[in-house]
Amino acid sequence: MEQRVRYWIFGLLLLAAFSAHAGTVLDGIKKSGSFPCGVVSELNDETTDDTHGNLSAFGTDLCRAVAVAILGPHAHIDLKQFPAEEQAYKSLQNKEIALIVGATPNPGLARRYGVDYLNPVLFDGQGVLVHKDRDIHSLRDLAGKQICFIDQTDASTRFEQAVQKAGIKVGYFPFEEIGEMEAALVDGHCDAETHDISKLAEGRSAFHGRKNDFEILPDRLTLDPLSPVVRTDDPDFARVVDWVAGALVQAEISGVTQANAEAMKGSPDLVAQTLVGARQGPQWGLLLDRDWSLWAIEAVGNYGEMFDRDVGAHSPLRLDRGPNKPWTEGGMLWAPPFR
Repeated sequence: MEQRVRYWIFGLLLLAAFSAHAGTVLDGIKKSGSFPCGVVSELNDETTDDTHGNLSAFGTDLCRAVAVAILGPHAHIDLKQFPAEEQAYKSLQNKEIALIVGATPNPGLARRYGVDYLNPVLFDGQGVLVHKDRDIHSLRDLAGKQICFIDQTDASTRFEQAVQKAGIKVGYFPFEEIGEMEAALVDGHCDAETHDISKLAEGRSAFHGRKNDFEILPDRLTLDPLSPVVRTDDPDFARVVDWVAGALVQAEISGVTQANAEAMKGSPDLVAQTLVGARQGPQWGLLLDRDWSLWAIEAVGNYGEMFDRDVGAHSPLRLDRGPNKPWTEGGMLWAPPFR
């Protein structure tokens, strides 16, 4: 008992020492009681730019997880949506928001706006959407098929290179707008279209009664990570964001869900105990409450639950997990050590 009291007192002293040096962003969030967070929704369909689909539901949940980890279960979130990444960067630079979710790492933008990219939380990439009844199951099956694409983009160049590498020939049907391209696909004027996978999924969801007639090939032409973005002025806050995202991934690995998180305090698994606050964890170094990861999991579920609800099988996008699985299942997601 005396030893536990000594640990408790030592923890309080350690927390006080760390708090005295807390960064400006983390301090500001705690003092205001509100978490200003931005998500990129990529709403512009009349563009030749390479854009993701609308992943704002996923970004909103990650914002919520970070907010409750810092402020507790009843945290207030000041959520802002941006139709394009550059608008979000300007808002982050002007300190109107503390975090962006939904941006692709870019060293030029990082230097221009004074930001850092954290560990990826979602992997997108270029893919191909095809008619199910055209007997197309892989990239090689596109031989002799008519392909729709947005002209004069990096995506069109990458697709041409992929076709050449596969040693096949296809017909090209260029467009200037995404909406026109999707209409041509639905009407059967082309057999397939290529774009970012999340954008293909978003377009398919708008096909209404015809959406089940189309599928995204398992072949990926690129791997495009989306990372949280923070200003460079507060490493304490950056660590919090990385560890919150990691906690959601580790929760999936450890079988901790939104529904059973509280009950997992009785689990014999030491990692699960740490995640739900039943065991000493990394909270002192993160300047957070002992139950920070429990609150995050109870707010949004583990990573798999969040993915499924926001962009996966139970969402309009119906994206496959692909590389967005934990490393334990052959995916690319990992978590810091919760031990």
